Amino acid sequence: MSLSLAFAAALILSGQDGPMVTAPTAPTETAEQLRTREAMAYAYPIPENVPADDFGFLNYCHGLIDGHVQLGETLGTAADAELMRLGRLERQDFQTAIQAGSGRRSAAEIAAGRAAYDRAMTRWQPYLTNANADDRQAGFDLFFGLPGRCEHAARRVRNNITTAPATLEQVGLTPEEVLPPSLLEEEAEATAEDVAEETATPAQPDASDET
Repeated sequence: MSLSLAFAAALILSGQDGPMVTAPTAPTETAEQLRTREAMAYAYPIPENVPADDFGFLNYCHGLIDGHVQLGETLGTAADAELMRLGRLERQDFQTAIQAGSGRRSAAEIAAGRAAYDRAMTRWQPYLTNANADDRQAGFDLFFGLPGRCEHAARRVRNNITTAPATLEQVGLTPEEVLPPSLLEEEAEATAEDVAEETATPAQPDASDET
């Protein structure tokens, strides 16, 4: 079982929602099963202003888990020990992947990655700087986990995989089979709004038609 999925299981057992994982990882997972899980994970939209490339996104994932671990460390024994153990392992996995990939990145890409890490950490700062232990505990307990894409981004960066992940269509799936209805509705509404805006925009006269 991957660290992301183990972390999800621990979150579920503690009464929280788990990460956006796509399917259990079999001990003898085939290349095609991995390809399918990866396609499912990449089908989810990324948060606004988060880099879409694997290296940048992985830095964002690192910030998500690092902030959660740091917050747990302020709680001492009040933090779930298993979540902390898995969180530290996940953080180490991301750190080593980032280190492996940094040598192949430009200064601009590394800077963008650091900015993505900082963006993820902003969600934790109000809790990390809060003197009230109950508030910090609430922030720690409400963490919904990591996007399933994090696991794949770490593997791809570590192994220098630059080919695009398979699409849902390429693995024989549809968005309706993978994405939650609420997300599909949001995407449909966004598409409808874009179409409405384009329709409402008056066409500009062609300069060649002027007399």
